[in-house]
Amino acid sequence: MAFRLAAIGGFRQAYANARPTILEPVMKVEVTVPVEFQGNVMGDLNRRKGMIMDSRQEAEDAVIEATVPLNSMFGYSTVLRSNTQGKGEFAMEYSHHAPVTKEQQEQLTSAAGAKA
Repeated sequence: MAFRLAAIGGFRQAYANARPTILEPVMKVEVTVPVEFQGNVMGDLNRRKGMIMDSRQEAEDAVIEATVPLNSMFGYSTVLRSNTQGKGEFAMEYSHHAPVTKEQQEQLTSAAGAKA
C-alpha cells in the first residue's frame, strides 16, 4: 500500500513539474461539393477549427482539402448533407497529432483533477 501511494505521489509531482501538452488527432479531409455550396462548406470547416489547405474546381464541383481536428468532425456528414441539399461528400484520413488549445487543455486537466 505504501509503495502504491508513493508511486501516485511521484507521478503527480513529475506531472506538475513537466507541464505536459495534450495532443489531439488531426484529420486530412477532402470535401467535394457543387460550386454553389463552396462558401458555406468552407465556412463550416473554419468553424470546426479547420485549416483550408487547397480549393480547386473539377467540372461543376469544388474540391476542398483541409486539416481538421478529429473531435470537431463528429456529426459532420449530417451537417454536410444539410448544407449541400444531400449533394456533398467527404473523405477523411489521419494526418498527424497537434497540441490542443490552452483553454481545452485547462478544461481537460481540471475535469481529470475533479475525477481523482
